[in-house]
Amino acid sequence: MILKKGSKGEEVKKLQSKLGLAADGIFGAGTESKLKEWQKKNGLSADGIAGPATLTKLGVVGETTAPKQVVKEDVVIPKGGPIDLSRLKGHVPDAVITQIPTVMEKFQINTPLRLAHFLAQCGHESGNFKAVQENLNYSADGLKKIFPKYFPGNLSESYARNPEKIASKVYGGRMGNGDESTKEGFKFRGRGYIQLTGKSNYTAFAKSIGEDTISNPDLVATKYPLASAAWFFSKNGLNSIADKGADSATVTAVTKRVNGGTIGLSDRIKHFNEYYKLLS
Repeated sequence: MILKKGSKGEEVKKLQSKLGLAADGIFGAGTESKLKEWQKKNGLSADGIAGPATLTKLGVVGETTAPKQVVKEDVVIPKGGPIDLSRLKGHVPDAVITQIPTVMEKFQINTPLRLAHFLAQCGHESGNFKAVQENLNYSADGLKKIFPKYFPGNLSESYARNPEKIASKVYGGRMGNGDESTKEGFKFRGRGYIQLTGKSNYTAFAKSIGEDTISNPDLVATKYPLASAAWFFSKNGLNSIADKGADSATVTAVTKRVNGGTIGLSDRIKHFNEYYKLLS
């Protein structure tokens, strides 16, 4: 359910009551303004549109009655009209599709162009939404090729095939992690569809969603694989880059911000073209 300016009925009355307004059942400028104010105070996108996340947090709909298995939902966006998510069925796992409306609202990934760029990066980074955490089971030769800076000489041989030791060394002493001995590099290794990495990012993400992913970092992989990716996408200014176009140059620019280079670019472009055709 989506309520916005122009909506009418009993659900609008419930929304107005929750906002402390006179419940006349007509979603007008006053309701929109009050809703924006409430959304801003509660850490949601202040767009004046009451989508699933807003309605649930306000208590207009309960956790148990809110739609759980949504495949098709008209998500209102600033420009371009509703997005038919049902067209993604068969191309993106149903479990991922059900999470999309919430991240669209919270992280402003709310146009076909932005969503296609976002899903293309998630699809590639996660092997078509299958991997939710980083694979660090490298051989000695693999470590020399992927992390030559951290494994000079024959050092890689003592770390090979030991993910905990590898991550603790590679990610230790940076991104908010303690040094190698703390093993925080492994604790806060890459998780989610765009591999959220580092204690600093886990801390910031925890504040964004209001759940402790520091004490329980596996939540990023099990409960928030898409939300963590959307947070990263929004935090790093990727929505504005995505807005530049539906061409390979824009996919390349988004890829460089996500990957730090252009690894897997052809696959990311293929994914983008597939999703954009379905969504636009």
